[in-house]
Amino acid sequence: GASCLTAWSRGQSWAIYGFTMMYRETGKKEYLQFAQKLSDYAIYHKNMPSDGIPYWDYGAPGEERDTSAAAVMASGLLELSKYVPFDKGREYRAFAVKQLLSLASNEYFAAQGENGGFILKHGVGHKPGKSEIDVPLNYGDYYFLEALLRFRAMSEQK
Repeated sequence: GASCLTAWSRGQSWAIYGFTMMYRETGKKEYLQFAQKLSDYAIYHKNMPSDGIPYWDYGAPGEERDTSAAAVMASGLLELSKYVPFDKGREYRAFAVKQLLSLASNEYFAAQGENGGFILKHGVGHKPGKSEIDVPLNYGDYYFLEALLRFRAMSEQK
């Protein structure tokens, strides 16, 4: 991240995702509670852009956005929404859907035949190391597709 006093957005997203999966696999409530704290921190952070695509670090507003962070977060939030009370789950689903719609927009979704064959534009791999800044990232595409599949499965269950 930008410093030890800020939150690196993809790290925050992977924590949301990881603690949610740890709860799913173990049933331990402390994992669920922590996943919710992580999610609420990210969603309601003062520097979260209105389209739900975070800056590469929450302490670096105005710098590059990170589509990989949004994709991981959307997938984690969709999964998390299944384990929390209905109103909270609806809140998490709504934010994830906002992220997916933003990621599918022309701003972030690459036109066919462009972007080296990648789906998402504007990922940030390791800005402090001056590596992979504003580029497509394979794991961004992976979690975007996973989030879309999660959303489809949730929609089909209704």
